[in-house]
Amino acid sequence: MAAGIDEGSIKYHGVRRDGEVPRSAQLDALERARTVLHDLGLIGVYADGIGYGNLSIRRPGQQFVITASATGAARRLRPDQYCLVESFSIEHNRVQSRGALDASSESMTHGAIYLANPAVSCVMHVHDRGLFEALLSQGLPHTPAEVPYGTPAMAHAVAQLVRAHTSLPVLFAMAGHAEGVVAYGADVDSVLTCLVETLHPLRHHEQNRHHRR
Repeated sequence: MAAGIDEGSIKYHGVRRDGEVPRSAQLDALERARTVLHDLGLIGVYADGIGYGNLSIRRPGQQFVITASATGAARRLRPDQYCLVESFSIEHNRVQSRGALDASSESMTHGAIYLANPAVSCVMHVHDRGLFEALLSQGLPHTPAEVPYGTPAMAHAVAQLVRAHTSLPVLFAMAGHAEGVVAYGADVDSVLTCLVETLHPLRHHEQNRHHRR
């Protein structure tokens, strides 16, 4: 799929200060998970150069570390390609971060999930047409189709969904963000497992269908 004209662009009002995000065992686990997802094509870059996919982990309070904007093409990220979201306001569509690069365009969505459920420690936003369509066709959790990505409206819709689905991990489609799928849970490993174990049967079925042609 070709990304829409504004796919991947930052829609929030950002305030960023330079600084480093310290490494930690949790961040190392997130980076390993990101490489797995990149190899599966769930994180990457479209033919028009627009990247997709972003991951985050909670830090104390309402802070979280998230992959920086426009990093989808890289299989592995350097420490300076992560940033710390120090504060955010859904009502004012504002994100304050620290790092060498701007925080992901989906930072508001990640923040809304952490705010809505204190038990969540990891969020993964990926793109996959088959998984996206399967979630919608099966009537599984999804945000409204009229709500665009990266907006306060999406953050509010996501928060409402999170409050309604408290048994972790959770996987949902962003119906207004073509191919967009989000998984969140209590830790990196459980969120990654949720994504991979849901994806593999779908891809296996698709491969078998092509072989039978």
